[in-house]
Amino acid sequence: MTARTAARVPLVKAKPTAPSVGFVSLGCPKALVDSELIITQLRAEGYATSASYGGADLVIVNTCGFIDAAVKESLDAIGEALAENGKVIVTGCLGAKSEGGQNLISKVHPKVLAVTGPHAAGEVLDHVHRHLPRPHDPYSDLVPPAGLKLTPRHYAYLKISEGCNHRCSFCIIPSMRGDLASRPIGDVLREAENLLKQGVRELLVISQDTSAYGVDVRYQLGFVGGRAVRTRMAELVTELARLAEGYGAWVRLHYVYPYPHVDAIVPLMTQGRLLPYLDVPFQHAHPRVLKSMKRPASGEKNIERIRAWREICPDLTIRSTFIAGFPGETDEEFEYLLDFLREAQLDRVGCFAYSPVVGAAANALPGHVPGDVREERRGRLMQLQEQISAERLQRKVGTVQRVLIDEIGPTAGVGRTSADAPEIDGLVEFQKGRRKLNSGDFVNVLITSAAVHDLRGTLCD
Repeated sequence: MTARTAARVPLVKAKPTAPSVGFVSLGCPKALVDSELIITQLRAEGYATSASYGGADLVIVNTCGFIDAAVKESLDAIGEALAENGKVIVTGCLGAKSEGGQNLISKVHPKVLAVTGPHAAGEVLDHVHRHLPRPHDPYSDLVPPAGLKLTPRHYAYLKISEGCNHRCSFCIIPSMRGDLASRPIGDVLREAENLLKQGVRELLVISQDTSAYGVDVRYQLGFVGGRAVRTRMAELVTELARLAEGYGAWVRLHYVYPYPHVDAIVPLMTQGRLLPYLDVPFQHAHPRVLKSMKRPASGEKNIERIRAWREICPDLTIRSTFIAGFPGETDEEFEYLLDFLREAQLDRVGCFAYSPVVGAAANALPGHVPGDVREERRGRLMQLQEQISAERLQRKVGTVQRVLIDEIGPTAGVGRTSADAPEIDGLVEFQKGRRKLNSGDFVNVLITSAAVHDLRGTLCD
């Protein structure tokens, strides 16, 4: 599970007569990439984009439908777009949900023009063409080679696959996005190179299961710069590291399941070719709960793997997410999870109180934990993790950290170290003096103090 984000496309100047499309993107980074693909194609066809409902001829809403809060946010966003504009096309995960045999979105908002499911860019474009005819003779240079991005200029998400082969009992993503479908390795690397050429200085590799890249195509050979390369995680990461090195850029890995072959990429982190950072969705630690969740690993093996990774790369940062109060979770099993956190000493942790999802197999499990107990357990887990985080960050006081600047002001800036992914991890606030700097610059910062999640420091000369 990931934190949800909302993004609106900035106003882009285009020919005054060009039809204009507004865009609201909700959900995880994978949905954000889908939004980028759609608006890239729209701009290539000559459509303008609008930052306001009033300035748009039509609005597209890319939805999230993973948990109840996301469903509500998406339905509210659709309602707002209908009220402010009136012409709305809906896409994304919520578009694949039904209730009582009827599409949920059409049931709640019958006035929408059309509804599609996730990764359906072609269908969305067809609906746009139907309701807002495409402009004639668009200029070929309206769109940069890597497409339009909703992220800041200096970092971008790089989606390497769609769907998932796991059938975790709390998750309905496979029913909405299908089984694993890996992108050709040549296509991924061409996109990465175009992003780097446009000024991106951090590539964030995303998918539902990054470690499984290439499994669906049996690691078939692809071509990269005329060379035959296997469609496999280790080869992809090696090629991305080589490519990014030429631009002085970072490569960060997300959604990495702890399979044994992940061990092979950790030496790249020790060599400084790949960020020493792994986002690993453990979800729990107790063997019985993991089995009930239908997760592909056990808690004991995860501890062993963490130890092995840190032996190879002592500076490795590990982020993870957990679910508290899963159906049937006992007090003893939750304490087992807390003991796992004390032993694992993870750097970054997010925790969700279990939330039933319509269509998930976990709904039928016995022993549902009361809501107040779920929340209490989530609070206890995060309180423990705050102590762990504070202690681990305190060790960085007095060290010099490489920082990628996100924002810059007259006398101070905000950025991130290799241990911090955008929007979900910590920040570094630093005093810069009179030195002229820009977002996307790399600087060295002497860390002078640490809080629970963030660091403070001063710019090194």
